[in-house]
Parts: sequence; C-alpha cells; structure tokens
Amino acid sequence: MPTWSSLPRAAVPGGFTVDAFTVSHAAGTATCPAGVTRTISRRAGHATFGAACTGCPLRARCTRARAGKSLKIRPHDALQRAARRAARDPAWQAEYRQHRPMVERSIAWLTRGNRKVRYRGVTKNDHWLHHRAAALNLRRLITLGLDHTGTAWALT
Repeated sequence: MPTWSSLPRAAVPGGFTVDAFTVSHAAGTATCPAGVTRTISRRAGHATFGAACTGCPLRARCTRARAGKSLKIRPHDALQRAARRAARDPAWQAEYRQHRPMVERSIAWLTRGNRKVRYRGVTKNDHWLHHRAAALNLRRLITLGLDHTGTAWALT
C-alpha cells in the first residue's frame, strides 16, 4: 500500500483507523468496529460514541479519550474512502509506481532554486511560472527526441 500523508492514521498506535468504521452517508450513520451505530450530526459532521466506549473490549485499540471515540466525517469522506479502496488494488499500485517518479522529478525541476516568488504581484509571478513550466516541458520533449522535420515538429 502506498505511504503518503493523506492515509488515515490510527488514534492509538496499531489501532483502528477511520476506515475501520463503517459510514453510511445516505443514512447519516457511523458504525464502530464493535458494532455500535451513531448518527452523524448534519451540521458539524460528528459521530460521537461517548458512553458506548465505556467497557468496550476494543476501546484500547480505538481511543484514549476519556469521553470516548468521536469521528469527524468531512464533506468528501465518501470520495476519500473510495480512493483509498482503489489504492489497495495491485494494478493501481503498479501504475502509481510507474508514474510517480517522473511527477516527483518534474516538481523538483520546477521548484529547484525557486522556493520563494521572485516578483511582487500575482500577475508577474504567474507569468514567470508559466514560462518556467513551458521551458521545462520543452527541455523534456527535446530529451525525448523532439526534432524539426523541415515542415513540422515530431518525436523521433
């Protein structure tokens, strides 16, 4: 499984992550690994298990909070859960490993020596960024074999 900062972390080391809780967005409920179901507040998006955690055999793997486990269900939770499920697929991981190095390298090229903006004002810095990206794209195309055939440009 890929390791990036958007993966959910457990509140307790080696414990349950938010993905261990079953969330029904249509019904507006969240169910903990012990099978306790709570409604998700519409306004804040919280599901509080509170007193249900007292005496729960799974509490040590779930939370250290005295008041019990509380989940924050964010607006795009369903999409994030679906993306994390898709990321477990070996075919997805293979494609991710194939493209990630070039994406990381491109970002490094773009930011090398350019951690701070050079000009005052958004317009000038936007102009600079577009020129920098175009120059890096042209350099990459030349590396891949871009050549002028007399009448047109082509990759050889």
